[in-house]
Amino acid sequence: MTTIKGPAIFIAQFIGDTAPFNSLDSICKWAAGLGYKGVQLPTLDPRFIDLQKAAESKTYADEIKGVVNSHGLDITELSTHLQGQLVAVNPVYDDLFDGFAPEKLRKNPAERQKWAVQQLKYAAQASKNLGLAASVTFSGALLWPMVYPWPQRPAGIVETAFDELAKRWTPILDVYEDNGIDLCYEVHPGEDLHDGITFEMFLDKVKGHKRCNLLYDPSHFILQCLDYLEYIDLYHERIKMFHVKDAEFNPTGRQGVYGGYQNWVDRAGRFRSLGDGQVDFKQIFSKLTQYDFPGWAVLEWECALKHPEDGAREGAEFIKNHIIRVTERAFDDFAASGADDALNRKTLGI
Repeated sequence: MTTIKGPAIFIAQFIGDTAPFNSLDSICKWAAGLGYKGVQLPTLDPRFIDLQKAAESKTYADEIKGVVNSHGLDITELSTHLQGQLVAVNPVYDDLFDGFAPEKLRKNPAERQKWAVQQLKYAAQASKNLGLAASVTFSGALLWPMVYPWPQRPAGIVETAFDELAKRWTPILDVYEDNGIDLCYEVHPGEDLHDGITFEMFLDKVKGHKRCNLLYDPSHFILQCLDYLEYIDLYHERIKMFHVKDAEFNPTGRQGVYGGYQNWVDRAGRFRSLGDGQVDFKQIFSKLTQYDFPGWAVLEWECALKHPEDGAREGAEFIKNHIIRVTERAFDDFAASGADDALNRKTLGI
């Protein structure tokens, strides 16, 4: 078994225009001061990393790594959530997702998609240059407007959409294979890969691609009323990344899973700071440890109530207290009989 690495923090939700959240150096100093051992980096803000440069220059990648290491931290993984979203966009969302792309590409879905694909490829190469093992993204969504359809979905449209999704992602996955990086999809409402079944459908379409893997985030399963512990049993061989994020689901007679168009504070299902929600993290850390999870426990802070700096401070200690330092011997070794093969055979009567 392997001891899970951490605590680490995904800095995307903390980036801002004032210190210490406006540069890689200062945010790393802040994170280290809270007790974190690693940082997960988003890749769209050049103040923190120039993704193309990190892909094309090992020297630059070493410089970025050096800044992080100077604070006693490691880079855990790179994130391309927003770029991955643009790999597959249903036209109904074109205008809404334009903000994820450079201004010159807006109102041009075809060019925007080409840019997103190249970004994913840069992330594979940059991850290799940084000495990382995995990277996280979103799958994008062609089908999401039809997740609960009325009128019914046209016959064959699900198969067509997943065929197209696989066609777009397989060449990207091949680049990750070439660079020795696991590409982990964050299974998430709003994406075509939003639960176990949809991941299985996609995995089948990409022919079980070795680099098609998962980021495990139980908060998204609480909100879907999915068994997030059995999910680990089912998919542990593909789980290569872990977001430690809490959530709660409190349905009423007035609203349930869909939230009634309410804002986050007023939804039946909402994300919470660590320890304030309903996720059973003791069981999660136990299962991941049992299955020899190879990666980091990374805080993703999203809460409609608590201040982010309080969530970050409390989160470091929360994760630290949940990481299980694995045992090097069996608990009952003290009672070992010292038997040998001859005694074993005699005991069995053979």
